[in-house]
Amino acid sequence: MEEGYVLQERRQSKNVEVFQVDSSGHLPLDVSSMDLVKRRLKQRHIQICKSLNVLPSNVFDYFPKIAGTLGTGLFLGTGGAIHTAGPLGALIAFALVGSVAYSSLCSLGEMTSLAPISGSFPHFASRWVDPALGFAVGWNYFFTTALYVPVEISGAQILISMWDSHHAAAYTLVVCVLICATNIFGVVYFGETEFALSILKLTMIAGLIIVGLVIDLGGAPNHQRLGFRYWKNPGVFAGPGLEPRYPALDNFLGILSVITQAAFAYQGMEIVAVAASETENPRRNIAKAIRRVFYRILIFYVEHNWLIVPSNNKDLLMGTGFSAQSPFVIAMQISGIRVLPAVVNAGFIASAFSAGNSFLFCSSRILYGLALRKQAPRFLTICTKKGVPIVAVLCSSAFAFLSLMNISSGAETVFSWLQHLSVMGGFFGWLSINITYIFFYRGLQYQGIDRRKLHYWNPLQPWLSIWGLIWCILFILMNGYNVFWDFDASDFLTSYVNIPLFFGLFLFWKIIRSTVIWTPDEMDFTTGIPSIEETERPEIPPKGFWQHVAAVLF
Repeated sequence: MEEGYVLQERRQSKNVEVFQVDSSGHLPLDVSSMDLVKRRLKQRHIQICKSLNVLPSNVFDYFPKIAGTLGTGLFLGTGGAIHTAGPLGALIAFALVGSVAYSSLCSLGEMTSLAPISGSFPHFASRWVDPALGFAVGWNYFFTTALYVPVEISGAQILISMWDSHHAAAYTLVVCVLICATNIFGVVYFGETEFALSILKLTMIAGLIIVGLVIDLGGAPNHQRLGFRYWKNPGVFAGPGLEPRYPALDNFLGILSVITQAAFAYQGMEIVAVAASETENPRRNIAKAIRRVFYRILIFYVEHNWLIVPSNNKDLLMGTGFSAQSPFVIAMQISGIRVLPAVVNAGFIASAFSAGNSFLFCSSRILYGLALRKQAPRFLTICTKKGVPIVAVLCSSAFAFLSLMNISSGAETVFSWLQHLSVMGGFFGWLSINITYIFFYRGLQYQGIDRRKLHYWNPLQPWLSIWGLIWCILFILMNGYNVFWDFDASDFLTSYVNIPLFFGLFLFWKIIRSTVIWTPDEMDFTTGIPSIEETERPEIPPKGFWQHVAAVLF
């Protein structure tokens, strides 16, 4: 056992001696006296954060777009996906990665339902697997989310530049300041801003699905009924052209390429758990968000994006700078629809702002959680009277101004590297969530704790987490596989440098702190975790038609 740890309490469970483990120095479990953030995010805020608000609106060309559960990663990133793998190949990849993202969220949701505390899954890894894993996961995920902030701000600036390309620096600076201010002034401002933007995005997404349906059924100005026309010609599959002599193999490689792209589109959904320590009724509201996300993924992915544009359309890869056109915009142009493309572009700008806002919130809370448990400098725990971890927010905000690099020449390469590094970090985040859940599940079983009494539990566990674990390992290994056909040192580095960095962080903390992997009898499921009575208020049933509608949606 790690030096400095003391056994605090012995209790009996299933006739087995079980120890609650706390830390006297290296990994404080009860940090309630230092944790000064406040539960000010309401149910509608956390529901929106889960389903729509982590919607990174990256508009980078050949690097796929990043989104939360759904959003611009779906509506912009699918352009490159359809071109690379064909409509059916892209749909298969998105469905597969969606199942992995969902498994990771279910695992995280169950652990958060037990322990809605600051630090989220990096702390869970420290608490139930090994403090060294928590240290590596925490710092990895902090840099992952912090680097996404400038990437998303650059996306917003590029979209704005489609209307005015002469004041890029001013637009970038304004977006930076607004995003930082929203987080600095308090979680209520963050929640209300995200709620308003997400209502806008929800309207835009619903409108795009309707427009896609109208185009597909022949209701556009050109009155061409598409159906599955483009699935027949040019076909349901495409390939990246790495193996032109073997079409079947090339089509398979196309699906592999889109698996990575699809993973970009789903990453960021973990904010629902990161925000748990600042959410009203966290156990109940997070459980609701996770139960509903499956249906939201299913409904929003059953849209006509896969039907309305042929995979060989040259405009799928066209754009200015990093930008790539949305399949919906291309379909509107082909069908003769005017005005709407500009409206959609405005919606994508709002999505970009929302994404940067959400990632800044997430990175600051991860950093704050690390500091609470002495895995980051202590001064990062300083909070304002309103419960904002101001120093952690300011440190994370500094990354936003990296977006000013986008104004100079050659910035495309730099930001492509940053984006790829961030995505690899996201893979490791999912991997750690599933590993931690498997340990968590074993610990609950050994100590005789009935997980079915939690506000959220999934009957498919632990098989969901095993499914997610296996695929996360494959995603990490296959990321950047194309460099072995046309080797490029920089592409290879950005594709795989996260692997030695992650294990380097793990070994660093393990060596200097002499940590050990927790056994099931040593896992602590009580210390520092607020009771249900402390976090959950009585649920007020909805009254009237509109309150019932809101209860269903949020």
